[in-house]
Amino acid sequence: MAGAIASRMSFSSLKRKQPKTFTVRIVTMDAEMEFSCEVKWKGKDLFDLVCRTLGLRETWFFGLQYTIKDTVAWLKMDKKVLDHDVPTEEPVTFHFLAKFYPENAEEELVQEITQHLFFLQVKKQILDEKIYCPPEASVLLASYAVQAKYGDYDPNVHKRGFLAQEELLPKRVINLYQMTPEMWEERITAWYAEHRGRARDEAEMEYLKIAQDLEMYGVNYFAIRNKKGTELLLGVDALGLHIYDPDNRLTPKISFPWNEIRNISYSDKEFTIKPLDKKIDVFKFNSSKLRVNKLILQLCIGNHDLFMRRRKADSLEVQQMKAQAREEKARKQMERQRLAREKQMREEAERTRDELERRLMQLKEEATMANEALMRSEETADLLAEKAQITEEEAKLLAQKAAEAEQEMQRIKATAIRTEEEKRLMEQKVLEAEMLALKMAEESERRAKEADQLKQDLQEARESERRAKQKLLEITSKSSYTQPMNSSTTALPTDLPSFNLISESLSFDFKDTDMKRLSMEIEKEKVEYMEKSKHLQEQLNELKTEIEALKLKERETALDILHNENASRGNSKHNTIKKPQAQGRRPICI
Repeated sequence: MAGAIASRMSFSSLKRKQPKTFTVRIVTMDAEMEFSCEVKWKGKDLFDLVCRTLGLRETWFFGLQYTIKDTVAWLKMDKKVLDHDVPTEEPVTFHFLAKFYPENAEEELVQEITQHLFFLQVKKQILDEKIYCPPEASVLLASYAVQAKYGDYDPNVHKRGFLAQEELLPKRVINLYQMTPEMWEERITAWYAEHRGRARDEAEMEYLKIAQDLEMYGVNYFAIRNKKGTELLLGVDALGLHIYDPDNRLTPKISFPWNEIRNISYSDKEFTIKPLDKKIDVFKFNSSKLRVNKLILQLCIGNHDLFMRRRKADSLEVQQMKAQAREEKARKQMERQRLAREKQMREEAERTRDELERRLMQLKEEATMANEALMRSEETADLLAEKAQITEEEAKLLAQKAAEAEQEMQRIKATAIRTEEEKRLMEQKVLEAEMLALKMAEESERRAKEADQLKQDLQEARESERRAKQKLLEITSKSSYTQPMNSSTTALPTDLPSFNLISESLSFDFKDTDMKRLSMEIEKEKVEYMEKSKHLQEQLNELKTEIEALKLKERETALDILHNENASRGNSKHNTIKKPQAQGRRPICI
């Protein structure tokens, strides 16, 4: 009895000690994952688990997002997961997204997984029209997206219609022009074909380098009111804070760069921005919800920290990551070069094999024709031999008849005919016999000549037969020589002994000279990039001019009109920041 009670008590204690858990679903841009979390876990515990699962080390760009009462919120690292205003039903869903954006994607994004997640998120924002993108740039970005997904363009594989099911352009751009899907695909494919040789990560980085220059890239917009009650938009991004008209999200009315802001604070629903220059008065505004103010403050703190961090020396962790990324990039470059050489050798070997096979077929055809000619020569020789034999027998028969006629003539001459009549008759017979003998002799001579001619023809036929056999023997010897060449050449792409030697001798231990050479190559690539950028702008202008005639003016949106006005004035994302001027200690009014 006591033992049963003790066992129940121990079971109860174990049950109490077992930690309670709940299920969490994490949605990334291209996957979904589920985790079992303990109720005591803080936001950092769950966030670190997701980052470890993804193999992500550049964690400072990302966060876990959820929605509460139609307002976006981010999971706090130092607060328990279940203490947030998250739905109670399981699984609890969070979206793993980029919370902060880099100023320069190529310099700041180190890991390939980081680049890929940013690429997918920015691409979706452009297609969903959360980031305004002009039509000509949309086509170029679509071509890089196709390169990232399909690899190098191959006209035998990527035939007309292969992009029919792909979502590559914003609907606004498609509706703006009188162009069929086939016409859009033709223009995207024309640029796609020029990206040959770019790996997936390179194509995605080119996409980000173009997208980061768009006016709405990386900007979080919030509806606010100034002290006068005027409705405005506050934009928070990697460069600073920007104030917009609600109808113009492209060009800010005024901007506060992070390095010119002394303090940001809020009290209840009132938000205050204090510039570093004390001659410039503070800017105050109100938002509709306290929760929105908290989110604005989070984004301001995070973006400001990253802004200052970019202007300091890299930490040891970042230096190590960049060194590893450079080594990995160099290794991949060498691997791609090796594969390109192998591919070239394989293609050359295949071309050589095809040429040898073609030559072999040609020799086989020539051998077949020579064999047929030989057979015809043999048949002709047999016929000529048979005809010569018949002619020879006929000549012998005629000679025999001529001899008999000669004997008959001699016998007639020997016979004495007494009477004149008999003599006359005898003379007549002798004359006829002589004529017949003469005719027989001529015929015999003609037959003999014909027999000699047939013998000569037979000799020529046998000589032709001998030459045909000799040619067939030469062709047969060439064919037997071609076979081993063909087999050795065909095996070249598979074995490639010379490349095995190269791959065995490769070393990825980069020396100083290698890094110097790599640095020189990077500088060279930068110069080439500037030239390509100029060429790219010319291409964009050319495409814009080409499709301008097909534009439906009445379908232009307000953002299209604003973008065209900015372009005509020469305004861009980086030269429209207006610094607030000193206004005699008077509050800034917008």
